Amino acid sequence: MSTTRFLTGITPSGTPHLGNYAGAIRPAVAASRTPGMESFYFLADYHALIKCQDPARVHRSTLEIAASWLACGLNPENVVFYRQSDVPAIPELNWFLTCVTGKGALNRAHAYKASQDKNAEAGRELDDGVTAGLFMYPVLMAADILIFNAHKVPVGRDQIQHIEMARDIASSFNHLYGEHFVLPEAAIEENVATLPGLDGRKMSKSYDNTIPLFAPRNELKKLISSIVTDSRAPGEPKATEGSALFQLYQAFATDTETAAMRQAFANGIGWGDAKQMLFERIDAELSPMRERYEDLMAHPEKVEAALQIGAERARALAGPFLQKLRSAVGLRSLASQDAGPQKVKATKVALPSFKQYRESDGKFYFKFLAADGRMLLQSTGFDQPKLAGQCIGQLQKQGAPALATLASHLVMQDGVIKTDVEQALQLLQDAG
Repeated sequence: MSTTRFLTGITPSGTPHLGNYAGAIRPAVAASRTPGMESFYFLADYHALIKCQDPARVHRSTLEIAASWLACGLNPENVVFYRQSDVPAIPELNWFLTCVTGKGALNRAHAYKASQDKNAEAGRELDDGVTAGLFMYPVLMAADILIFNAHKVPVGRDQIQHIEMARDIASSFNHLYGEHFVLPEAAIEENVATLPGLDGRKMSKSYDNTIPLFAPRNELKKLISSIVTDSRAPGEPKATEGSALFQLYQAFATDTETAAMRQAFANGIGWGDAKQMLFERIDAELSPMRERYEDLMAHPEKVEAALQIGAERARALAGPFLQKLRSAVGLRSLASQDAGPQKVKATKVALPSFKQYRESDGKFYFKFLAADGRMLLQSTGFDQPKLAGQCIGQLQKQGAPALATLASHLVMQDGVIKTDVEQALQLLQDAG
């Protein structure tokens, strides 16, 4: 049975809360026990430096998050659990990939565009406060993924673009230096639990409405008591729809317990009693893990030891692979007579190519590039990726005649003549 590699990064930028646990930690720990799966979990401390320049906070958050994952059952003997900064091959690969990544692609990255939009709304210079770290973030993320040739990267829909960019970067490198990288795929987390916070909005540090995952028992009870509810008195039926209290309970309870709470709402349970039930249910699940967490926080050397186990495994995989990549790009001993990658490149014929991607409007697009990288065609937006794929397939199969059929979906780039596009399509057909 072949092994599928899953890779997940966790940025140490704050204290984990119940939303992180239900939405990421708990399902990921469960998935790590799946047969035939090789799991990589890393603390993205290089990424943390993009937004946080407080060394004490980065250090403390790294400890808290690593301790949380271990306390929740992540077994460092069964997964590769490591700190990003403990694997020197990652920043070196980051530079290799930087050298094959077009600036235009980075200009379209959602995080960068969002920063520019925010500046525009405030009347500031578009790049005010934008660091090179933020701009280059997608390349470092690609290095995180490609250094281990991960097959699947679990992400929410708002992160799909990063995986698409990693695929494009990997394709560019493979085109120049031979087939070294697997093209990663996004494992879309459609059913990620999004928990409400104390005020009913999504639990988030930016809203200051979180419940820390391992808050002491007394603090947990106090926070749950402060959850916003409506004014319905004991005895009055209460709606479960839109109730933050009920949603939190459901995220921790069994189906039977959830059904009982639903009935209690219909029967008019008092808010105080409902909050007590919620507290007892959450505390019952977290209490054993809280003890483990508190022990790890009191003995950070245990956390460090677990991370070093993962770091050794990660370096053992990444080091030899990076040496192959160094040789591929020409960084090898001068005494070596091996010109393998050069021979591959000498016999390789550059071909036009299609690139499919998703934009921030939620629609799917593709572009058609000439062998020299010039953009020839840009599609209009499609609601589904398969529609864009079908359009690409028609162009590949039919060539020039498909240009007329699909005219409503295609935009010719400035300065490009139709003959250029037709010849590029013919090149693809001849190669196929």
